[in-house]
Amino acid sequence: MPPKVVCVVGPTACGKTRLGVEIARHMNGEVVSADSMQLYRGMAIGTAAPTTEEREGVPHYMIGVADPAEQYSAARYAAEADACMQDILKRGKLPIIVGGTGLYLDALVRGSAFAPGGRDSAVRAALQQRLDREGSEPLLEELRRVDPETAGRLSPRDVKRILRALEVYRTTGETISRHNAATREQPSRYDAVYIGLAFADREDMRALIDQRVDRMVEQGLLEEVNRLLASGLDRSATAWQAIGYKQFLAVADGRISTAEAVEEVKLRSRQYAKRQLTWLRRNDSIHWILWGKNRNFPEALQIATEILTAEGLS
Repeated sequence: MPPKVVCVVGPTACGKTRLGVEIARHMNGEVVSADSMQLYRGMAIGTAAPTTEEREGVPHYMIGVADPAEQYSAARYAAEADACMQDILKRGKLPIIVGGTGLYLDALVRGSAFAPGGRDSAVRAALQQRLDREGSEPLLEELRRVDPETAGRLSPRDVKRILRALEVYRTTGETISRHNAATREQPSRYDAVYIGLAFADREDMRALIDQRVDRMVEQGLLEEVNRLLASGLDRSATAWQAIGYKQFLAVADGRISTAEAVEEVKLRSRQYAKRQLTWLRRNDSIHWILWGKNRNFPEALQIATEILTAEGLS
């Protein structure tokens, strides 16, 4: 049987970090982050990475482990995070995965096999050159011939997905739709018990997101962006696409005002939270805890403990 683990999930600003720490302290656990941007060093403020104080002595993994100039992937995350999970289990502790990046979370729990290739492959480079010359329509037409199932879900604007699907087919001779179907049929690497945090009233979620953005600005988000620039981080780096950094890079460049950036970050964060909930609600295994106006963490810990005990964890 796959080992049991705990996953604390939910949209941004819902309190995953704090509840994860509370569960870890109560159940002899250690935390593995599943956040695609908290991976990067020097980006603690804008990604809301847990501080030393917030961790309350609980070991945390997969935070600040990559240089912002690196091109990180779900496949690399799954491999490196799994090594952390195995070490935690070997020491008799309970792994608690905390985060809101659904793709990374699923890759780690399921142990998904990723098709070969990537941004640095020769096949991808050739496809990118063709894209630059001809645009996406001819590439999408080629995909329709070899993988109509995947092509039917994409538009010419889905450039990254078109490139990836063609790369997989050219590299392996197997369509990405078939590869993904085979992956879903495999048993999961871990038996995960999911605790989900959300708000009964969406307005409460929006208000908390806005407060978090204001706090990030007060803590020095612009200064953090300036430090990244001073370090020589190229403006084409993926890390700059993170919500908050993209907008405050524009402030640093003098293209927009701080007030404009703040409003844009709040809007994008709310939109991201909505997408996170859409992703998570496809998982029928999640035990949801709904917040009211105020987040009651002692009560949430009690509910979570009861759920975990019923699932065979104690």
